[in-house]
Order: sequence, then C-alpha cells, then structure tokens
Amino acid sequence: MSKKKTVLVSGNFNVLHPGHLRLLRFAKECGDRLVVAVQSDKLAGQGAHVPEQLRLEGVQAIGQVDEAFLTDGPIGELVARLKPDVVVKGKEHESKFNPELAVLQGYGGRLIFSSGESAFSSLDLLNKEVHPEQLNSISLPHDYLKRHRIGHARLRELIQGFARARVLVVGDIIVDEYITCDPLGMSREDPTIVVTPVSTARFVGGAGIVAAHAAGMGAQAHFITVTGADATRDYVERELGEMNVKFDLLVDDSRPTSLKQRYRCQGKSMLRVSHLHQGAIATPLQHKLLGLVEDALAHADVLVFSDFNYGCLPQPVVDEITRMAKARGVLLCADSQSSSQVGDISRYIGMDVLTPTEHEARLATRNRDDGLVVLAETLRRKADARNVLLKMGEEGMLVHVGDPDYNWLTDRISALNIAPRDVAGAGDSLLIASALTLAAGGDIWEAAVLGSLAAAVQVGRVGNVPIQADELLKELA
Repeated sequence: MSKKKTVLVSGNFNVLHPGHLRLLRFAKECGDRLVVAVQSDKLAGQGAHVPEQLRLEGVQAIGQVDEAFLTDGPIGELVARLKPDVVVKGKEHESKFNPELAVLQGYGGRLIFSSGESAFSSLDLLNKEVHPEQLNSISLPHDYLKRHRIGHARLRELIQGFARARVLVVGDIIVDEYITCDPLGMSREDPTIVVTPVSTARFVGGAGIVAAHAAGMGAQAHFITVTGADATRDYVERELGEMNVKFDLLVDDSRPTSLKQRYRCQGKSMLRVSHLHQGAIATPLQHKLLGLVEDALAHADVLVFSDFNYGCLPQPVVDEITRMAKARGVLLCADSQSSSQVGDISRYIGMDVLTPTEHEARLATRNRDDGLVVLAETLRRKADARNVLLKMGEEGMLVHVGDPDYNWLTDRISALNIAPRDVAGAGDSLLIASALTLAAGGDIWEAAVLGSLAAAVQVGRVGNVPIQADELLKELA
C-alpha cells in the first residue's frame, strides 16, 4: 500500500475568508492528508488579532483539514520535524525568502505556491445548501459583530442617522428595460426564433438608483449626470422626481440616454440590446458638470462616484471633483463597474472607500495570482485608499482596512441572504449604505455590515427598487 502524501499549510488564520478556503482546497488537492499549523499568539505577535484557540477552532471546522494544531516555532524546524511531502504557500510568497525550502530540498519535499482558484463555493455556502430549512433568508453576521463590538442598538442609531446625511452622487445614468415576450416558434424563412412582446417594465439604474437608494433610506440625495435629449431622459426625470431625488441632468445631444433592454421569454433572457455611447463627454460639458458639482459640494457630507464607464466621468473630471471634495472635508466613496476588460477602479485616488468586485480589483492591479488579502492591499496602495470593500458575490465580502498601527487589517462578512431572488443592484445598495453609515458617524466596520445588510435586502426581491430605512430596521428587530 502506497504511503499517503501529506501537505502542510501554516499561517495566522485570524478570520477565515474565501482566500483561505481557496488556498486550503488547493492544498488538499495536492495530496491525501492536509495538515495546518496555526501560529500561536506568541509567534504571530501583532498579526494575531483573534486569540489562538479561536483561530485553531476555526481551521479545525473546515472539512478539507485532516489535522490542525498550534505552533510557536520557526517554519523550518516544523518542516524538518514533520517532513511533509508538500508545503503550500500563497502566491505572494513566491518572490520572497522561504526558509523551509532548503529543508524540503534536503529530503525531496516540494514547495508549491498558489492562492487557489476563484471559482469556489466556501464552507458557509455548502452549509447553506445542506440546511435549507431556515425560514428567514437574511441572517446577521453575529461573530463579526461580536469581534468589532457592534450592537444592534448602535446599528439602529446609525440607520436613523441617515436622515441627517447629505449625499451627492455623480455618475452614469442607465435605464433598465425588461420586455417580456411570448414565443411563437421558428421562422419559416430562416432559422430565427419569433416572439411577440406582451409587457414592458422599466427601472432607473446605474448611478440613478444609487441616489434613489440614498433618498429611500432617508438621506438628502442630489444626483448629477449626463443624458441624451430623448424620451428615456424624460422617463428618468419623472422617476427621480417621484423618488424624492434632487437632480441635475446635463444634456448631450450627441449621445442617447443609456438604455439597456432585455428581451425575456419564459423567465429567461434571450437577447440584450444596449443603446449607449461610451466616449467621454466633451470638454465644455465637463466644465458645466464641474460647476454643478462645485455648487452641490457646499451642501454635501459625502460624495459618491458611481461609474459605469460610459463617459460621464473622464479622468480630468474625477481628479478635479476629488480635489474640490477633499478641500471641503467631504467623504469620498467610489465604485467603477467594469464590463469585460473596460474600467479601472484604481483611477479613483484618495477615496475613503472603494467597493470593487474581485474581478475589478484584479483588472485594476493586473494581478491574477495573489490571494485576496494581498490583492486588496495592492489595490489600496495603488489607489491610496483608506479602505477597500472587496465584493465576492455568493462568497460575501472582504473588509480591508488601512490601519496606522498594523499597516492594514482584514475581516470577512459572509453573504447575508441565503436565498437571493435577483442579484442585480446588490453592489449599488452596498455602496450607498456604506457611504451613508460613514456620513452618519460610523466606522468602516459598521459601514461594511450595514452595506452588506442593504445588499441582502436588495437581492431578496426582483427589480432594482430603492431600499427604505424601515426595511433595514426590520431586519435588525
């Protein structure tokens, strides 16, 4: 019988996030038996933000781990004693000095660098599939709240404080149109599916829904954007007025108001048609937009860039708005949604909060290999941001915080809604709820959890509909 191949991984494992789970899953695939050495409080030093016993118990609860124990000695000595067949380390260690390498080479062991694959469902997701009997689809992250000493009363106080916040949203307006069709069959002339439209529903999207969320949650919301001179613009004007959003719609008659049509049949999308112009707005229009923003900043506590890369926010405009906001002490938050390979969240320099997806962060940093923590820190440094909320869809969110005492701190919030109905708009609601929390006097840990709660409420229904403060308070009751 052949000897079982042992794989060793070591680390602090303060808060188990999807990056750890990806790495451990990869490590398990490298052999038959996975052993994890959790660094003791003594060895980890300032890197240990969670007591060693709790960190050990967290690792022991992971299904892929066969054995986990505390270690307080050098990694080279540990490898020499255990003689694992393989040691797996994160990709970020590949270009650094690795003291265990000489020991491994001495007896024929291997050192492998990988951060695991991103297409991976975490242990939490597997548990959710195994336990579908939970009646309430939204659950609060109690361990996270306990770690940061955040009480429900404090969260309610912050939500009620949204009513005092003054928010300025600048970015691309989009109208989403859903056209429901009945199938008629195949054309006799050519192999084409024939349908007939039976109903149409429209929703304000893009940066417009970010402002509408702010108004719905009680804040004073001001929205500045660029539209075409068309019927879609008229629709936006009517809807924003009904949503209690103050707005300035600059007209560019060289472009249409961005309209995304989705033709759906029997609950599935057959075709998407986008009416839009992605070129930057002309210089005279840039000056008009900057003038409106300058006036609005006199009455704003927080400015939110909601960028879909359709030309409303060319770099000179972003830089000048950032300068003006900083001169007035206004908080700055930014989201830049990347379609395919277009978009760069790192061009928003000096933000208090960036909210990219993992794909957008990797695109901005040109980093396909490193783990999530290194990825978030690389983006934070490149953009000179204070905090990064890294969105990972069903895997939740990585909260990455610039901290003067520790250089940076990281935590994780799982996806709070275990039964999402429509994921459209989750990022928009997270962005604005986080911004409002900071404007209401909350810190980044509180902003992250209320942003996650807003996203959980949003994905629990169909359609991009403004969130109300009462909905958030209800989930906290």
